[in-house]
Amino acid sequence: MTDWGSYYGSRFEEDEEQDQEGGGEAEGEFKYAGRDSIIFLIDASKAMFESTDEEELSPFDMTIACVRNVYTSKIISSDRDLLAVVFFGTGKHKNSVDFKHVYVLHDLNTPGAKRVLELDTFKGERGHECFRKTIGHSLDFSLGEALWVCSNLFSDVKLKLSHKRIMLFTNEDDPHAGDNTKARMARTKADDLRDTGIILDLMNLKKPGGFDVSLFFRDIITLGSDEDIEFHTEASGKLDDLLRKVRAKEHKKRTLTRLKFKMGESVTFSVGVYTLVRSATKPFPVKLYRETNEQIKTKTRWFSPETGSLLLPSDMKKTQTYGSRQIVMENEEVEEVKRFEDPGFVLIGFKPLSMLKLHHHIRPAQFLYPEESIISGSTTLFSALLTKCLEKRVMAVCRYTARRNVAPRFVALLPQDEELDEQKVQIAPHGFHVIFLPYADDIRKLDYPEKVQANQDQIDKMKEIINKLKFKYRSESFENPSLQQHFRNLEALALDMMEPENVEDLTMPKVDMIDRRLGSIVEEFKELVYPPDYNPEGSAKRKQGGSDASAGKKPKMEVSLSKEDLRNYVNNGTLGKLTVPVLKDACKQFGLRGSKKQELLDALTDYFKKH
Repeated sequence: MTDWGSYYGSRFEEDEEQDQEGGGEAEGEFKYAGRDSIIFLIDASKAMFESTDEEELSPFDMTIACVRNVYTSKIISSDRDLLAVVFFGTGKHKNSVDFKHVYVLHDLNTPGAKRVLELDTFKGERGHECFRKTIGHSLDFSLGEALWVCSNLFSDVKLKLSHKRIMLFTNEDDPHAGDNTKARMARTKADDLRDTGIILDLMNLKKPGGFDVSLFFRDIITLGSDEDIEFHTEASGKLDDLLRKVRAKEHKKRTLTRLKFKMGESVTFSVGVYTLVRSATKPFPVKLYRETNEQIKTKTRWFSPETGSLLLPSDMKKTQTYGSRQIVMENEEVEEVKRFEDPGFVLIGFKPLSMLKLHHHIRPAQFLYPEESIISGSTTLFSALLTKCLEKRVMAVCRYTARRNVAPRFVALLPQDEELDEQKVQIAPHGFHVIFLPYADDIRKLDYPEKVQANQDQIDKMKEIINKLKFKYRSESFENPSLQQHFRNLEALALDMMEPENVEDLTMPKVDMIDRRLGSIVEEFKELVYPPDYNPEGSAKRKQGGSDASAGKKPKMEVSLSKEDLRNYVNNGTLGKLTVPVLKDACKQFGLRGSKKQELLDALTDYFKKH
C-alpha cells in the first residue's frame, strides 16, 4: 500500500503552484489547447532597405533583428511553437500556389539554429546585397496573394494549433495606391482570415512623412476586444520600440482557468484567471540513448513484493499512520476527503486597501479578467465592480477554490486601472490582482531580541545615505545572470560561434558610482556609530580567559528514561517525540542496535512488543 500523505503536501501543492499553460475550461478543468504559430510577413520592397539616418538601422534590418530575437526566445522558452518567414514584394517567388513576388523563406515549423543562421545572412550591407541577388525586389505584388500563401501555410500544418497569428512588417501605408482590384482582394482575404480565427497584426515602421493607418490598413488588421486603432498609429523608428510591440503581440493571453464569481445567491459572472509573473528556470535536461541520441521515455510500473505480479491502480490502496495505527483508505475515499467545494470565487466582503500589508505575501499573485464565454454580460458587471473598487480605494476579499481537489484560499482582489506608454502599448492591464492571504497557521511569531536604539544624529545621517542611493527600480531592467549565461552558452554551441557573448551581471552593485554619490558621508556615519578605536574591517578580538568563557556554556543534560517510561511512550505512540541521543541511550540499555532514528524506533517498538 502506498502512503498517500497529506493532500496539502507535495503532489497537490505542486499542482497548485505550477502554472499550467494549457487553455482552461469552465469549473477549473484543464485541457491541451495546442501550439502557438506565428508567420512573419515581411515587405521586401526597396523602400524597406533605405535608412533616413546613417546611424540608424534600416526598416528591413530592424525587422530581421526583431524576427531573430523572437526565434531565439522561442528556442529557449517555447521550442514547440511554430514559426515561419514570408517575404512579399520580391523579384523571385517560392510558394505552394506559385504566386508571383511571394517568397516563403521558412515554412511553419519549430525554430532551430539553422533558421537563425539563415536570417543572419541578411544582416547589414552584405546581407542586403545577398538578398538582392538571391531573392530580389519588386513593386508589382499583391498583398492579398501574400495573405493567401500564409493561410495555406496554416492549413498545411497537421498539428493542433491554438493560436494563429500573422505579423505584417512594412513601412508603406498604402501598398496598392491606384489599384482598386488588388486593394479589394487584400481586404476580402483579410476578412476571410478573420473568419477562420487567424489574427493579422500590423507592425508599421517609420517612413518619411509619417505612416497613415487610415489609408489602407485600418480595414486589414485585426483588433482585439481590448485594443484601439491608436495602438497602430505610432510607427516604430527604433528597434526597442518594434521589439516592445512584437512582444506585446507574441503571446496569446491564455487563461490558467475559467471560473464563476459569486457575489450573492442570485448574482454570478465569469472570470478568467491569468498568470502575469512566473519564475524563469533552466529547461530540464533530456535523457538520450547513448548509441542513437534518441530521447528516452520512462515508464513506471508497480509490482507486488510477495508475488512479483504487476499491480493495477485498482489493486492499490493508500494509508496514513496516526499514532500507532495504520489507517487504510480507498482511492475514492481519498478523493472525497480532498474535495471541499466547486471551483470558483465567492465574495465575502470589502476592506480598505490600507489593510493589505507587504508581509501578507506568501506566493506570486494571479490576475483576474472578465470572461464572456461562460456567462454573457460578465464584462459589464466586472467593469462596474472594478470601477467602484478603484473609486472607493477598497479591495474585495473572497474565498478562492482554483480546482477540484484543491483546498480553498482566502484572497484579496487588488484593483488596477489600465496604463499605456507613449507608443500606446499597454504596460498594465485593467483588472484585479489576486493576492493570496495567509492563514493563521502560516504566520510565524518571533521573539525579537532587545535592540540598542539609535540616536537622532545617527538616524538623520542614515536617512541622508538612503536619499543619496535611491533609484527607480524596474524588474524588467534586470535579467537573471545565471539564466542568461546558460542560454548564451547554448546559443554559441547551436550556432557554431567561437565563444558565447559576454553577459553583463546587472545585479552587481556599481561601487564606483556609490562612492561618488556618498563622498564623505560614510565616514561621518562610522564616526557616529562606532567607538573611536573600533575597526569594522578588522577581526574581532577574542575574549581573554578561556576558563571563564567555557564556564559560561551550559553543559548538555544527559536524559535517561526508565523502562516503564519507555513502555508508556511506545503504548501511546509518542516514541517519535524523543531525540536521537535519548533513543540511542535507551537502545544501549537493552542491547539494541541502530543508527538512524527510524531504525531506533523500530528496534524499541519490537522489543517492547516481545517483552
